[in-house]
Amino acid sequence: MDAAGLVEKVGSQVKNVKAGDRVFTVGADSGAYAQYATATADLVFPLHSNLDFDQGASLGVPYFTAYRALFTRGHCKPGETVLVHGASGAVGIAAVQIARAHGLTVFGTAGTEEGLKLVQQVGAHHVFNHREQGYMDKIRVASPNGEGVDIILEMLANVNLDNDLQIMRWKTGRVMVIGSRGPVQINPRYTMAKESDIRGVTLFSSSKEDWSEMGAAINAGMELGYIKPIVGATYPLHEAARSHHDVINNEGTRGKLILHTWE
Repeated sequence: MDAAGLVEKVGSQVKNVKAGDRVFTVGADSGAYAQYATATADLVFPLHSNLDFDQGASLGVPYFTAYRALFTRGHCKPGETVLVHGASGAVGIAAVQIARAHGLTVFGTAGTEEGLKLVQQVGAHHVFNHREQGYMDKIRVASPNGEGVDIILEMLANVNLDNDLQIMRWKTGRVMVIGSRGPVQINPRYTMAKESDIRGVTLFSSSKEDWSEMGAAINAGMELGYIKPIVGATYPLHEAARSHHDVINNEGTRGKLILHTWE
């Protein structure tokens, strides 16, 4: 799906890129596990010289999802406090970098010491180990005046959603559900008491205008230097199966895994 490289050819109606341009795409129509791929022009964006191709291939889904969750769906504002669950993963890192650059106070969680250091390195003001007992209480205490957070980016709603609702700030709180691996039981009274919201996020529900806005924002972030994808590991194409195994069985996420399609 995500890929980066040089444009080989363009269709006769394509105006936004030309042969030879450095680009990345959010959705390779033909799949990205190949040396050549086709993509719809609206989903192809310029890759700034600040980033290499591995970083370019790390942009697509993570950074566009983070932006959509924070702004298109979350309506974040400077001065608010955001909690990014699983902040050492690709979407989490993107969210931390973008939120910090837009004036939010950023809380991030990770499950390893290495992950916590990475989350702080990419811009989180406060980090918490989500494997520690009582870590959500620590987040509430660390929030402004102990009132809770304004917005949560939730990567594992089936585990965290009920607890999320208990640390939302009154009247402003909203949880953006980006990922879930199953059903969850919540107490609706938590949403009633604080008039908080639960909102779903699906990147490919974006309109053409949404894609254009997100692309412009990501491009600005590359130019200004605050968008810097972290590549966790690279694999040759013939080891694609091992990369899948590593995604599923990792003990703590750390950035994006990249396949090199040249052998």
